[in-house]
Amino acid sequence: MDYIYLNDLYEKEEEYLGKKIKLKGWIRNHRKQKDFGFIYFSDGTVFKQLQLVYDNTLKNFDEIQKLRISSAIEVEGELIKSVGQGQDYELKVSDLKLHGDCSEDYPIQPKKHSMEFLREQSYLRLRTNTFQAVFRIRSVASMAIHQFFQDRGYIYAHTPIFTSSDCEGAGEMFQVTTQKLEEIAKTGKTDNSKEYFGRPVGLTVSGQFEGEAFAQAFSKIYTFGPTFRADPSHTPLHIAEFWQIEPEVAFCDLEGIMDISEDLMKFVIKYTLERCPSEFEFLNKYVEEGLIDKLNTVINSKFVRATYKECIDILKKAKIKFQFKPEYGEDLAKEHERYITEYFKSPVFITYWPQKVKKCFYMKQMDDGTVANADLEMPGIGETYGMSQREDDFDKLERRIDELGMNKDEYIWYMNLRKYGTTVHSGFGMGFERLIMYMTGMSNIRDVSAFPRTPGNCLY
Repeated sequence: MDYIYLNDLYEKEEEYLGKKIKLKGWIRNHRKQKDFGFIYFSDGTVFKQLQLVYDNTLKNFDEIQKLRISSAIEVEGELIKSVGQGQDYELKVSDLKLHGDCSEDYPIQPKKHSMEFLREQSYLRLRTNTFQAVFRIRSVASMAIHQFFQDRGYIYAHTPIFTSSDCEGAGEMFQVTTQKLEEIAKTGKTDNSKEYFGRPVGLTVSGQFEGEAFAQAFSKIYTFGPTFRADPSHTPLHIAEFWQIEPEVAFCDLEGIMDISEDLMKFVIKYTLERCPSEFEFLNKYVEEGLIDKLNTVINSKFVRATYKECIDILKKAKIKFQFKPEYGEDLAKEHERYITEYFKSPVFITYWPQKVKKCFYMKQMDDGTVANADLEMPGIGETYGMSQREDDFDKLERRIDELGMNKDEYIWYMNLRKYGTTVHSGFGMGFERLIMYMTGMSNIRDVSAFPRTPGNCLY
């Protein structure tokens, strides 16, 4: 008899009803009575668990009664209709064998643990219901990203992890070296002639530049991979290693890229809601009440588009006192972002920021001192991701690089894209973890990244 997985079982329940089956997995809970017991069993292939029922007719009944939570087992039995509440089917056990015992000091017990405690047990928290739901949703949402772009004829571009250009220009790159650290400590500097790449190199903060090169050859492309920021922030929204979705589209202006990003957001949410009903029901009950309604509202809404100036005007007229006074030419605080989404009762694209506020040199410069960019603000979480029309004028791009005191030699190839058949083109970078936070109701980015990399923390 072959072993089956629970996902197969729950897809073909009626086919297996009344038949003997074999399963392998883990004990998630164990209720013991004098002459019988109930085991809540999972193999991780679906969110739902299966109740195993055993009694004292089994020859190893006493050994089974001693089995602890998270022990790995294999079990054989008949799938029957359940007479109890909470499940439609259960397995009447005829044979159960232990694969891997779990010691008494196992820290994750069937009770409510704080998120802080579970972060200290990142390698084990994946076994809890909350994180089973979160990371199954993350997996399905990842597939949705690819489905969206592939169905629309985009090329999936793999951009480099090692790079010599700091795309954002914020000086937050992790530096990479092959030289011995003790030698660097003696001199206080690296010797480029001894470097593997012959020049200073870091881990990528974005695949945008290489994506633009792809777009000028394939028209519409996307990247989806890890990016890195040596940001010392300890906020619930920042980690050092995260995944980004970054499409770049030729012959596309700011309005066009906002259309694409809105369609993508709605598609991913709808796709994942349809495929993970049990996971969302759990999170709706235990993590964020009203989560499912919130997500359906996003799917059915038309995202508002408002300029930066319009938003500042709204904030200045607000009849509440902000901790940080809104001012023209200043960035928006979280409280401002929250007010704007509540004001419009919708996700909001805030467009055409002053160049001195949004300093990315590659954004299309407008005659009024603004840049053709937008930040998407989502209710409850604020800024989710940003986008812009890229500067396609070589001279303007060069002047901007000079104004910011950047090393022009590092960006000459990027500038040259404007000389060799350039187009109006646009793109955005969506932080995947922030999207998953919004979709799951989790309030800390450390809880949607399996092994989060944060300042002072890289245990695994």
